[in-house]
Amino acid sequence: MSGPGAFLGMPSFPKNAEKELQDSQLRYNLRKATHTIRGKRAAVVGELPDWQELRAAAKAIKDETLRNLDRYLIQVEEAVTKAGGHVHWASDAAEANQIVTELVKATGQAEVVKVKSMATQEIGLNEALAGAGITAYETDLAELIVQLGDDWPSHILVPAIHRNRSEIREIFREHMAEWGRPAPENLSDDPRMLAEAARLHLRERFLATKVGISGANFVVAESGTLVVLESEGNGRMCLTLPETLISVVGIEKVLPTWRDLEVFLQLLPRSSTGERMNPYTSMWTGAVEGQEFHLVLLDNGRTKVMADEIGRQALRCIRCSACLNVCPVYERAGGHAYGSVYPGPIGAILTPQLRGMDSPLDASLPYASSLCGACYDVCPVAIDIPEVLVHLRSKAPHGPVERLGLKAAGWVLDKPVRLERAQRLATRFRGLVPKRRLPGPGAAWTDTRDVPAVPEESFRDWWDRTEGGSR
Repeated sequence: MSGPGAFLGMPSFPKNAEKELQDSQLRYNLRKATHTIRGKRAAVVGELPDWQELRAAAKAIKDETLRNLDRYLIQVEEAVTKAGGHVHWASDAAEANQIVTELVKATGQAEVVKVKSMATQEIGLNEALAGAGITAYETDLAELIVQLGDDWPSHILVPAIHRNRSEIREIFREHMAEWGRPAPENLSDDPRMLAEAARLHLRERFLATKVGISGANFVVAESGTLVVLESEGNGRMCLTLPETLISVVGIEKVLPTWRDLEVFLQLLPRSSTGERMNPYTSMWTGAVEGQEFHLVLLDNGRTKVMADEIGRQALRCIRCSACLNVCPVYERAGGHAYGSVYPGPIGAILTPQLRGMDSPLDASLPYASSLCGACYDVCPVAIDIPEVLVHLRSKAPHGPVERLGLKAAGWVLDKPVRLERAQRLATRFRGLVPKRRLPGPGAAWTDTRDVPAVPEESFRDWWDRTEGGSR
């Protein structure tokens, strides 16, 4: 599977999106899947009369945790260590990959099974392990599809959302044998047959592999307990069968108490899969049942994000993907256009903060939005994504022409008398304004829209002439 390294040097979001928009099958797959999940979510959220109160509570819990994260992280380390686990601290992706690689090598094994994990995708762990001669096997069904197809994930919850069942059947037929048990010869595109083929393929891997790697949805600081929510049961197999378990977890996943966890166990399933409760909730504390356990706490830019008073709210994210399923931009462009393991609205604000805005791709992500606000309305932890998008746009690098234009606009809009004179000048010279396409630097803006017509008189002049419309 291609990792984050493949994202480096990608074109800006507009160019990526333009390419993806040409794929009508992709747009159909995305529209069908996102609308289905969106409808299920709306139904189960509507059952809770206190949804907004839960949302506010989650926001408050996350904000308080981030303000005191240093204290809670020490509490996690002490609790995990006391329970027989080992805690490692990773400042960036390279350090996290080195820690995990050395831990796997110490077991003498050359294969690992993985629970779906955004953090390990973020740091490119699979590729780092492969460089050390270690093969990582994805066990989540959608991640398996992405891995077999040498593809990129395009959705936080359903990484293979851009694939339909006929495409999945062909991927299984052509590539499953390369990774283990081959697909049945009579495999059809019936969802049950596809799921059964994946189950048989993965079952052999679960029983033979002695090292498991996971992330975590939450870490409860008061006990050092890790929590993984999933729908297929593969997570339970990866977490319990291996002799060694290594969990890579972003430092923002900490919750102070079990009482806080109760709030999020109501919010996450409803927001992500549209279920009242997810089928599998696995919790473990330290080393259990003779298993050796290692926890790798990952920073990788998160401390830097916390220093931004507006941008830090992105760290509240619980990776539910609700914002993707309502976003008109994501629905048409898909996840690959974002060039990150975090696509959609949350990716547009999280990725530039974690990676910086030096590349054309990362600098363009805050503009991958219509600012309609639908993402904020559905976010279970009340991240004001439009606010952060606008904030990041102000920090994005601009060319000299853009800077000059923004400076001129600020000067005009600063005083009413300047705006009034500018409007009258525009009216006087309206015949010189291009009808459809602007010249020079403004041409790109008119690639997808016409130049607005300048009215014969300004609103101010009309108001003065008609006394506010009274004559």
